[in-house]
Amino acid sequence: MASTSSSTQSPYTRWNDINDDQLTLPDVEECLQSAPDDLWVVAACTDRLLDDPTLQQTLLELGLKRTEAAVTRSRHIWEHPPISDEEQNSQAESSTSTDEHRWNAALVARFRDNPSDARLCHLRAVLLDRLDRLNTFKEIVSQLPVEQNDSEEEGDEEWEDDPWADDVTEAPGKASAAKEPLIPLSSFLTYPLLDAACLLASTEYFTAVQVMLKRHGPILWPYRFAILDSIPEHAAASEYRDILPSLDPVAEVEQKPAFELPRPDLDWAEQSDVQQSLTKSQVSFGISRPPLSTVEAQSQAEPLQSDPLLSWYRDRIDLIISSTGMVDVALSLVQHAASQGISGLDEIGEDLSLISRLVYDAPAANDVNQDEWALQMWRSLGPSDVVRAYLAHSTPETVAHDINHLVLPYLYVLEARAERKGHPDPSLPQRMLYEYILQAPLEIIAAIFESSKPTLPPAQRIIRDDEDMVRLALACLYGSDSLNEWPVMSRIFECLPAWETPEDEDETDEVDTTIASLGTFLTPSTTRPRCTPNDIFLFFKPLPSTSLSRMLDVLDVHLESGEILARWSVPAPLRWFLRSNSNIMEQRAWAQRMARRAGGSDDQLSSQEDWEWLLEDMLKLAGSGESGLRGAFCLLSKDDVIRIFFEGLLSSGSKCPYVVSHLVFRTEIFYVGFDIAKYMLHPSKSLLHIDPLAVEDICLSCSQEFYDNAGSGNYHFGDMKLAYDCLDVPQQSERVLKEKDFIEATSRLCSFNLMSRPGIPISPIEIRLTKDRLSLVARVLSSNPDAYKHTQVILNLVNKLGFRDDVAAEVKTLAMLADTALQAEDFDSAYEDSQRMVDTVFTLRKTSGIENPAVVEASEVCWVACFQLGRHPDFPDTRKKLSLLGRALDLCPADRITDILNIWRRLEDDDIEERRGRLTARQNGLKRDVNRAAHGRSRTTQSAAASLAERLQHLQIPSAPLVNADAAALANKAFHRVAANFPFSVGARGRSLLPERDRSRSSERSLPKYDGAEVSAQASRVLQKGLGWLLGDEE
Repeated sequence: MASTSSSTQSPYTRWNDINDDQLTLPDVEECLQSAPDDLWVVAACTDRLLDDPTLQQTLLELGLKRTEAAVTRSRHIWEHPPISDEEQNSQAESSTSTDEHRWNAALVARFRDNPSDARLCHLRAVLLDRLDRLNTFKEIVSQLPVEQNDSEEEGDEEWEDDPWADDVTEAPGKASAAKEPLIPLSSFLTYPLLDAACLLASTEYFTAVQVMLKRHGPILWPYRFAILDSIPEHAAASEYRDILPSLDPVAEVEQKPAFELPRPDLDWAEQSDVQQSLTKSQVSFGISRPPLSTVEAQSQAEPLQSDPLLSWYRDRIDLIISSTGMVDVALSLVQHAASQGISGLDEIGEDLSLISRLVYDAPAANDVNQDEWALQMWRSLGPSDVVRAYLAHSTPETVAHDINHLVLPYLYVLEARAERKGHPDPSLPQRMLYEYILQAPLEIIAAIFESSKPTLPPAQRIIRDDEDMVRLALACLYGSDSLNEWPVMSRIFECLPAWETPEDEDETDEVDTTIASLGTFLTPSTTRPRCTPNDIFLFFKPLPSTSLSRMLDVLDVHLESGEILARWSVPAPLRWFLRSNSNIMEQRAWAQRMARRAGGSDDQLSSQEDWEWLLEDMLKLAGSGESGLRGAFCLLSKDDVIRIFFEGLLSSGSKCPYVVSHLVFRTEIFYVGFDIAKYMLHPSKSLLHIDPLAVEDICLSCSQEFYDNAGSGNYHFGDMKLAYDCLDVPQQSERVLKEKDFIEATSRLCSFNLMSRPGIPISPIEIRLTKDRLSLVARVLSSNPDAYKHTQVILNLVNKLGFRDDVAAEVKTLAMLADTALQAEDFDSAYEDSQRMVDTVFTLRKTSGIENPAVVEASEVCWVACFQLGRHPDFPDTRKKLSLLGRALDLCPADRITDILNIWRRLEDDDIEERRGRLTARQNGLKRDVNRAAHGRSRTTQSAAASLAERLQHLQIPSAPLVNADAAALANKAFHRVAANFPFSVGARGRSLLPERDRSRSSERSLPKYDGAEVSAQASRVLQKGLGWLLGDEE
C-alpha cells in the first residue's frame, strides 16, 4: 500500500519530501530523470548542497545535462541573430563592434523573451563553478594526511615482527583514518573562494592552499599576499615554501607559477558577454554565484620587482620576530628567500643568527618574563649593549664559555661588516671586550682573568696582552667601590703576570709621583664627581711595563691593607689608599675609626689578645712592607698610632663587657676595657710606650667625651660611670682628681632634681656648659627647702665644682646659705653661716692682705650679708644683731659706716630700754607690772603698724645727705653689685629686702624720734611678709 502511494506521487512532491541526509542515487534518478521540466530539475540540483562528493557530483552533472538544450538555443540566437530590413540596408557599413553589439542585443532580447532559458544559462554557470570546487575539494581531501588511531594497546614485538604476517595487513592495534577537512563540502561549494584560501592558510592547511592556488590560480594569484599574510607567524617557512614567492634571476621580477586549470576553456555560459547579457535582461535568478571575498583585499595582478619583493620578505621577518620572538622561524624564512634567488637578506640573516644565539644559546634568567627580542630592537642596540645582553645572566662558571662562543663571534661579525663597508677596525673586538670587563662585577672579572692567565696557551686566553691585563686589573680594582670582596680581588691579583724588574731609585721616585698624580686624579671634583674604571684605564694606558710592575707591588700592599681594615670593620675601597697617600688628616681620621670601631657590637673584642692583635695591625699599616712601599697609615708615626689606639681602647670601654653570674641570684656586667688599658700601660708589659702626661691628656679627653654624651648624671652607671672609671687609668694627678670631683658634683647636682626646662631634668652637658657654676648651687638652694641646713654638704659641692681653695666662692656660698636661711626665718642657721663667713674673711685678710682683689670682693659680700641679718626686724636676739652690725662696720667701706651706725643706734637704744625694763622688774619684783608694761608696749606697736598705710601715703623725700638715707638700701645696693649673679633671695617664702626703688621711697624720710624708727622696722616686717606689692614691688 505504501509502495502504491509512493508510485502515485509526483516526482516534484517526492523530491521535496526527501531530506539531504536521506538522499540516495536511486532517488536522484527516480525523481529527476523522469521530471520533464528542465528548469525545475536544474533548480533542484542547484538547491541541494550535500557533503557526499559522489552524490553531489551526480546532481551537478545531471543539472548541467538538463541545461544543454537551453544553452544550445541561446547560443544559436547569439551566433545567428535575426536581421531586419534596415539592418540589411546598412550591412555594408557595419563594423565588427556593431556586430558584437547586435549579437549581445539579440541575446538580451532572447533572455527577456525566454526567462527560463536565461535562468538555465545562469544556473549552468553556477553549477560549473560548483563542479570545479567539487573537484578541488576532492583533490584536497585526497592529499590530507592520514591519522593513526590507537584502538588498543600495542602488541608484543614478536607479533609485530611476525615473518608469516601478510605484508598488506595492518599492524594489530592500529587503525588508519583520513583527516577531516576543515570546511565541509556543502560549505566549501558556496564559500567565498579567497576567504576559504585565507582560512585554510590561517589554520596551516598549506597543502589545501597550494591546491586552490594551482586550480584557481587566475582568480586567487592576484591576492597571493593576502593569503600569505593569513599564515600564522609561528609557522616554519619550510612548511609553506611552495606558496612563497620566488624571483626570476634573469628578469629580476617575481616568478609567476604555472596553473593547472580544471577546464582549459570557459563554458559559453561563463563568458563575460553572456554574463553581461544575463544581467541586462533583468531576469530574477534567485541563486547567484558566491563572491570572491567578504572583505576587501588588495590585489597585485602583476609580478613584483626585486626590491618590493625584498621589502615584503623583510616586513614578514620583522613581523615574525616582533609578534612571536621565534628567531629560528624568521631565520628559516631568510634561508628560503636566499634559496629562491632573493638577495639583500645577508645582513638580516647574520642578525637573526646572532639573535638566535642570544635567545637560545645565551644563559637565561630563571623568571618566566624574559625580554622579547625584535629585529628593530636589535638594530637599535649598540655593540656594548649587545655584549651586555649576551652576558647578562652569565655566571662566573659560564662567562668564559659565553665570551668565546657568543660575544667573540658577534664582535668578529661587526669587524667583517666594517671591513665590507670600507672602514676596517681590527681593534673593535678587543675594545668592546675591554669595555665590558671594565663595567663587570668583580666575580665575573675574576673568572675572566682566570681564563686569561699567562700560563695558558695564547689561543685559549680571553685577554692575550699581558700589559693590557695588568691595566685592566688596576682599573677594575681601583675603580671598584666594593668593601667586602677582598678574596675576589686577591684572586684577580694572583692571575696577573709577574715581571722581574731591577731596583732603581729613579723608578721608585717615578712610582711615587705616579701614585700621587693618580690620587689627585681619583679625587672627586665638580667636573668629574666620580672617576670610573674607564678613566683609570686610560690613565694607565701610556705606562710602560716597568711602571706597571711597580704598581702591582703597590696593589699588593693596598690589598693587604684593605683586608686588615675590613677585618676590623672599617673597610675602605682601594681607591682610598691612593687618595690618602699624601693626606695625613685622612689617614689619621681612618686610624681613629679603626681604633674606635674595633670592639663594636660586631667585633666583641673582650680579651687582651684581641686588642694586642689590633695594635699589631695598626702598627703594620703605619710601617713599610717587604718591598719598601708604605702602608695605609704611612704618614703617621708609631707614637701617633699608639696614641690613637689608646684613645680607641678607652673610648671602647663600654663595648668590652664580660658577664659574671653568681649562682641564680643575679648577673653582673663588668667593663674590662679600662682594665686592659691599665694592663697594657704597666711598665713591666712594655706594650704601650706613652708619656704619662699624654696618657693623662688622653684619659681626660675620653672621660669628657663620655661625660658629654651621658644622658643621666648618676655616675654609678652608664656613660657617667665610664667617664669616672676612665680616670682610674692614669696616675691620680691634680687635674685627674679635679675632673673626678666635677663628675661627683654633677651626680650630686642631678640628685637634687634640677630641671633644664619644666619636666626635663638637667643634663651633664648643660652643667659643664654653665659659665657661672655657683648659680647651680643657688638653684639647688631655691628648689630644695632644707638644703641650706646642710652647710658642709653644699660647701663640698662647691669645692667639687672647681672652687676648691677659692675663698671668695666659699664666702659667696655662705652668703647664699645665710640668705636662704633668713628667708626661711631660721635665724640661728643664718647667724651660724654668717659667723663662719666672717671668720673665713678675717682669716683671708690676715693671710692675703686687705688690698687683694679677692679679699675686697669677699669682704664686701660679707659685710652686706651681716648687715642684712643684723637689721632684720624679726631676728629677736639683739646682741647677735649688734655683733653682726659690728662685723659689718669692721668690713664695710668708709662711706657706708654712717648708714650702719644709724641702725646700730636704734638697736642699742632698744637694747638699753629692754635692760632697764628687766632691771626695774627685778628690783621691784613686780611681775604683774612687768607684764602690764609689755602689754602696753604691744598696743603701741599695733597702733604704729595700723597707721603704716597712712604714713606711707604722706611720705616726703627731704633733701637730706646720703647719711640720712636708709642704710639697708645702700647695703643691699652694694651687695647686689658684688654678687649680682647669685640669687640670694630665691624661694617662695618672701624677700628679706625690698627692691632698691621701693625701699628708698619708703625710707627717705627723716627719723627724728624712736617712734619713727619703730614704725620703719614694723613696715619692713610687713613688707617682708608678702605685702611688697603695696609699694610697687615687681615680684
